[in-house]
Amino acid sequence: MLSKSLRSRVRTGLFTALVTVVTLSTATACGTDQSSGPSGSSDGTLSVAIQGTPNSFDPAQLLEGQQAYVWAGIFDTLLYLDNDGKLQPNAAESWQISDDAKTVTLRLRSGMTFSSGAPVNAAAVKATMDRTKSTAGTMQNWLRSVNAIRTPDDHTVVLELARPDAGLLPSLAMGPGVIGDPATMSEARTALNPVGSGPYTLNTAETVNGTSYVLNRRDDHWNVEAYPFRTVKIRVIPDRTATLNALQAGELNAGSVEATHLDRMKASGFEITPVEGGSLVSLVIADRKGERTPALADPRVRKAINMAFDRTKIVEQITHGAGTPTVQTFNPMGPAYDPALANEYRFDVEGAKRLLAEAGYPDGFAVNLPETVYAKTFAPTVTQSLAAIGIAATWEPVPMQQANAAIASQRFPMTLAVDGTGPFPRELQGFAPDHARNPFHTAEPELTALIDQYNRELDPERADELAEKINAFTVRYAWDAPMFFVTTNWVTKDGVKIVSTGPRVLNSVRQFDIAK
Repeated sequence: MLSKSLRSRVRTGLFTALVTVVTLSTATACGTDQSSGPSGSSDGTLSVAIQGTPNSFDPAQLLEGQQAYVWAGIFDTLLYLDNDGKLQPNAAESWQISDDAKTVTLRLRSGMTFSSGAPVNAAAVKATMDRTKSTAGTMQNWLRSVNAIRTPDDHTVVLELARPDAGLLPSLAMGPGVIGDPATMSEARTALNPVGSGPYTLNTAETVNGTSYVLNRRDDHWNVEAYPFRTVKIRVIPDRTATLNALQAGELNAGSVEATHLDRMKASGFEITPVEGGSLVSLVIADRKGERTPALADPRVRKAINMAFDRTKIVEQITHGAGTPTVQTFNPMGPAYDPALANEYRFDVEGAKRLLAEAGYPDGFAVNLPETVYAKTFAPTVTQSLAAIGIAATWEPVPMQQANAAIASQRFPMTLAVDGTGPFPRELQGFAPDHARNPFHTAEPELTALIDQYNRELDPERADELAEKINAFTVRYAWDAPMFFVTTNWVTKDGVKIVSTGPRVLNSVRQFDIAK
């Protein structure tokens, strides 16, 4: 069965973004189609800043945050999601899914090559996926449903799934869908200077790892028209004030700034483009079984936590209005989001206290959280909000490089997360008991059944109904405590413009074009 029905379900956007008030970068488009994307080749230069150093260019070790500005140019992905959140062909020119949703067949384009000149073929796709599946890393999680990979010929890849997984195809438009070079992928050089399948190569003579990355366009790439900039310069600038200064000094021609600086940038001749809902700030209530903190096993306690936050005030004070309060986890542009749930948890301190008392905690309880780089900005507000209903929060400093391991260790019953909003089917994978996003391996039978039905459902209307039911369950069950979606304010100058302002899923230079 053709994947048209599944494509119609993938209406979401933004995958990994960075809150404008913390030390993270913004999420942007992975690509757009020719009607709404870059308009063709040019000799222009794009200069943009990121705040985190790429950890590695090894396909099995990629991170899908701001680091993707670099590696998404070096590697092609099998598919991509356009500005409407719909799956589109990329290195794979077509795909099919079987009637039981357990077999995905991808047909690759002819004539694609790596930067070395070697052919990009089915064997390369299989080698990359096999290695990612067997290598510990964040990419491994997204391919758990893939049981076997077959290559009937040089241009056909067949994915046999252990179970239906509606999130797999959108994942192939992101990190799990990159195509690495089998001849060099396992070599040490790949971490810093890979042989890529994408439209750019890393200029090693001008690149300083950890400081700046220069990409040169491959004019022999099959999709070169989608990449209008001959040169892309990406600087690592952790400090947002330094980024602001670099923009005003003309060292960058694209970047994101805080809302308080928009008037200043506009007066300096910059174009302002707001992008709504790029990321979600939420308090993840991970210990839903109450293994470390028994109180969290009671839904009344989790509901009380949701009622403790004055989301409107938090948005105004922390982001200066650059955000939208929410109690929903799922992307507001996707099929799961339901405006009717917007007021499910109103700010109500006294009501929250009553719920805690009903649950047997009239005097509250204590909880510890990891103070990661993501959490620092929000920790005082979270502490104050929880204290108002009787919950004493203690924060333990955790270095950024240790954050994932610390959360997986089950030491922390709750965590403050800044997540890029992603395509709805892919978001479901984070609810799986064996996923890193669910460190206490929570499984609720009703939610599991709904997700299973959704993964198997190929009728788009019925799938959308199930998506709304999944969302309603997570809200009313108080799976987490979402707080707000972040608005990112992009500024551009000197012939650069933003072309992707709808649902996006991967940081990529394809969100930019030459201003005419």
